[in-house]
Parts: sequence; C-alpha cells; structure tokens
Amino acid sequence: MPSPLPPIMRMSWLDLCFLNWPVDAAKLAATLPQGVTLDTFAGQAWLSVVPFRMEHVAPRFLPDIAGLSAFPELNLRTYVRVGGVSGVWFYSLDAAQPLAVRLARQFFYLPYFDAQMWLDRQGEVVRYASQRTHKGEPAAAFAGAYKPRGPVFQARAGTLEDWLTNRLALYSANGSRVYRGRISHAPWPLQRAEAEIAINTLTDALGIELVGEPLALYSHRLDVVAWLLERA
Repeated sequence: MPSPLPPIMRMSWLDLCFLNWPVDAAKLAATLPQGVTLDTFAGQAWLSVVPFRMEHVAPRFLPDIAGLSAFPELNLRTYVRVGGVSGVWFYSLDAAQPLAVRLARQFFYLPYFDAQMWLDRQGEVVRYASQRTHKGEPAAAFAGAYKPRGPVFQARAGTLEDWLTNRLALYSANGSRVYRGRISHAPWPLQRAEAEIAINTLTDALGIELVGEPLALYSHRLDVVAWLLERA
C-alpha cells in the first residue's frame, strides 16, 4: 500500500549500469536476515553490481547542497520480497561522500561505506573505479568500463529486464527489525550495454563468485523521489 505521507527526498541517477549475474539461490538465501525472502526469476537468483553517479540529492523542495548533492555510488544488490512486496536488498553501497554515508547508515540502516572513487565519461563510454576505505570494514574494489548500445526501450512486464529494474522498494534491517523504503520514478529508459570489468571484489565477503559475462543494462538518467522508512 502506498504511503499516505509525501516523499521526503529527491535525487537523480545518471550513467547507471546494471551488471547482473545469475547465482546459486541457496547460497544467496543463506545471506539474508530472517523475514527477508529471496526473490527469483523462473527459479533463478540474481546478484547485481550497479555503478552510477548521483546528482540533486536533497530534501524535496530545497536546493542542492554544495559538496553533498552530487557523488558517485556503487551498489551490490539482490532481489527479495517482504510481506509480499518485491524490492531490493543491498549488501553494500560504496560512496565518495562521507556525510552522505553517515546519514544513510544512521537514518536508513543501509550498509553504506566510504570509498575513493573515480568516474570519467568520454562520448558514450563510462570508465569507473572504486576502492573501499571504510575503517573496520572488508576491502572491496571495482574497476571497469561500460557503454550503451542500441535504442532506448522500456522493459515489458514479465521480462527479466523488468524484473531486475522495476523495483520500487528497498529493504534494510536494524537488529531484528526489517524496514521498507519506498521510491517512485518514471519507467526506466533502458539500453542494452557492453561492459569490460577489470577488477570486482565486491562479492568476496559473501563467498560468492560471479562467473561469466554479466547481463548489462544502461540508463542515462532517472529522476527519483523517496519516502521515509517504515516497518515492513
């Protein structure tokens, strides 16, 4: 059921690439907390690495905040259901904005981590690198390049592309309590993508190896609003 309250945050996601791998469902399910159920597509579980950059991150109806409203981010996520509502479970969210990392950890219970990050776009090619620097947390790194190919499309309902991208909730946990954060946006403007990955150790802490070439989907920009957390 949609929240009766208005959204509190706005943001834009740019130069985003979904890098999706099929993985063993039993292994992945064992990493989730009680109350969070692994979601699968035709019985197959998926794990995704998502590099992108954020802009215009701020409370709604307020201007951008210098030094805080724009930064690169890198996510490791899978797909879950809680109370019958599909969403995303994040294993890590690396970001190059220390204050944003701390605010997200405190108010959204999300596993955000400090990282040194670099992003460059030349034409359609996006080059991206990240090295986690968060004190007391396992090291993790990513380096690669990606670019879109082919026309922009909207994923049809019932397809794998729609299942991977059309997720209007995130889940997080604080102790034994599971929370849902709702978001809203227009349909994803997607393109097929090509990716070359030089380094990816984001899944080392899970003990899960990503094998083969990922299913890659690119989106140039998506504007998003988000609500406060609610108990799931």
